[in-house]
Amino acid sequence: MKAITKIMFSDLHKEMQLPALSKPPVTHEQLVQYAQASGDLNPLHTDDAFAKSIGMDGVIAHGMLIMGFLGQYVQELAGTEAIVSKFNMRFGAMTKPGDAITCSGVVKQLTEIDGNRLAELELIAEKAPGERVGTGSATLTCKI
Repeated sequence: MKAITKIMFSDLHKEMQLPALSKPPVTHEQLVQYAQASGDLNPLHTDDAFAKSIGMDGVIAHGMLIMGFLGQYVQELAGTEAIVSKFNMRFGAMTKPGDAITCSGVVKQLTEIDGNRLAELELIAEKAPGERVGTGSATLTCKI
């Protein structure tokens, strides 16, 4: 996994493209482990034969696993300087074993409220350029 480059909250500016976080390819073992940890034991995520029996090419990743990747990305952006005060994601295309996910973002708005600086971020999770598996937003809050 390629870690993101450390950024300083004071360096953020509107429309700034944020450094990306590249995750290694999703594995079948990872899907089984996530299913056990999350309690989502739907065989669509762990059993290729079942997935094929319902018309899929094989298993697909849990959407919440991809949300976890974006959550990790936002937390790494926040670092120790800021807190994540809001985070959401909308699921897009399916992620399959072998897909490597890249998380990226852009600063959409910077504001100051009650002694805090807020950065509104637009987030993207892609398995290939232009092939989005999730989009979302987050707010980072930093004391001035």
